[in-house]
Amino acid sequence: MQSAMTHAQEAGGRARVSNSSRADISMVTVLSQQPRYMQLAQTLVNEIQSGRYPVGSTIPTEFELCEQFGASRSTVREAVKQLVQLGMVVRQPGVGTTVKALKAEGAYRQVMQQLSDLQRYTADTVLQILSTRTEALDDPAICDMLRANAGETWLHVTSIRRSQGSPDPICHTDAYIHPAFRSLRIDEGELHTPLFTMIERQFGEQIAEVQQEIRAVALSARIAKLVNAKPQSPALWVCRRYLNRRGDVVEGAINIHPADRYTYLETFQRGWNPA
Repeated sequence: MQSAMTHAQEAGGRARVSNSSRADISMVTVLSQQPRYMQLAQTLVNEIQSGRYPVGSTIPTEFELCEQFGASRSTVREAVKQLVQLGMVVRQPGVGTTVKALKAEGAYRQVMQQLSDLQRYTADTVLQILSTRTEALDDPAICDMLRANAGETWLHVTSIRRSQGSPDPICHTDAYIHPAFRSLRIDEGELHTPLFTMIERQFGEQIAEVQQEIRAVALSARIAKLVNAKPQSPALWVCRRYLNRRGDVVEGAINIHPADRYTYLETFQRGWNPA
């Protein structure tokens, strides 16, 4: 289901892709060039899974990895942090970074710092389309979310998303595509590709900004049944609006995640002012 990068390759900023192995951080050819730290993280994942660094052993120090990869310390630190976030390694003061597991923890953990992380999220998971239909908007809340007028005809795509590490769906999604793009073709071979990327490819549109809102909700009986969870159990409601350069909403999506299957991680850094 997923392709894994087997080597970080500097020439041309591209990577060779192998179907013979799988990793919990997937780099696929549909994505643009990935940050260097993600390429190094992929290599370390592959080396752990190949047995080079068995469970219980320590991986090289940051200094040693900098030397091996010819990379800066900040790049190496970010790469190792990805493995920590996946639950594959643990950092221990005075001991080093110890391999904890050969694969990521069961619940999906999304790290969000830039738009490419949304692309990686869809590359790491698979979309299962439940229905696609054009419909006239009549729900005031949906119209408000989409900045649309009642009666406009948008493409409504209903789906569930699955992660390799979880037997049950990790979320249910209602996506709404602007009327200008409602003829969007969703091919079976593109279910690791974000809908907004499909829009960009098929219509020459460009997403310039993503607005995101998160809140806690209780699962409705309908969605609980689709994701195999208990009705009224806790869930995370994530709404995203994808805007073009003119500020128009190209796509709006409401994702509902059962609380025990999804972790959202965001990193904030202090902006230091020079003395």
